[in-house]
Amino acid sequence: MFTVCALYHFTRFDNHVALRAPLLDLCQNEGITGTLLLAHEGINGTIAGPRKGIDAVIVHIQSLPGCADFEWKLSSSAEKPFPRMKVKLKKEIVTLGQPNVDPTAHVGNYVDPQDWNELIQSPDVVTIDTRNDYEVAIGTFQGAVDPETATFRDFPAWWEENKDRFHNKRIAMFCTGGIRCEKSTNYLMSQGIDDVYHLKGGILKYLEEMPQENSTWEGECFVFDGRVSVGHGLKEGPHVLCHACRRPLLPADTKRAEYEAGVSCHQCVDEYSETDKTRFRERQKQMELARQRGEQHIIGVD
Repeated sequence: MFTVCALYHFTRFDNHVALRAPLLDLCQNEGITGTLLLAHEGINGTIAGPRKGIDAVIVHIQSLPGCADFEWKLSSSAEKPFPRMKVKLKKEIVTLGQPNVDPTAHVGNYVDPQDWNELIQSPDVVTIDTRNDYEVAIGTFQGAVDPETATFRDFPAWWEENKDRFHNKRIAMFCTGGIRCEKSTNYLMSQGIDDVYHLKGGILKYLEEMPQENSTWEGECFVFDGRVSVGHGLKEGPHVLCHACRRPLLPADTKRAEYEAGVSCHQCVDEYSETDKTRFRERQKQMELARQRGEQHIIGVD
């Protein structure tokens, strides 16, 4: 059993580049895999491995500037969720593309999972899902607005086009673990929207703490690791991943005519050229050969 740790923290790193090597070395020495992002604005990522190794990484991150009180969420996976460990240097730890957004200055009002249902069921509240369209497609909260954005950086343009729909409404926002809401609520506040709320700990915390019989969540929650999706109690969901487009699929989707393992699914079959598909087939062939040899083949998609 592998311990999975999802984490993020906004803080100001004067020299985030210097933080990379010690963090990567520690993770590799402790048998940790996954991806961590470092930027001037903080740290973000999901890692997995033995609980002892995860604890060592948590202690290390707590020692970084401004990270003493950072929060993390633990769950488990029966299989290894990531093939390798990566620590990447980025301009943003979650990309909104708005240089004036600063979650360290102020964010919306945090709402604990046990208070979330009452808030979003209020008639003067509009609930907005800030995640990508393929994430929303497999699960969301009852009545939530889906912006149908392909990436998080599309959200400001969507808001500008739709903001008049929400005049005189309180805005409640949510995402997987909370990080996108830190930025999106700060963005809305910079646009003059004061009555903004977001789900503390994100969907993952809600699914962990809220009994299913009292839940307003419908479907599964997409996660960026080998489990693909989780449900209530953070139990692994039924979804698998299309290794061509990285979108979630139900097992039945793999029976459709458009599906070819590692090459295409019904969602992306028309998105790639024949040259792309030939390359994907070769990659899939190498994966199968590595599997037959009992090796882990690294999929070259970040």
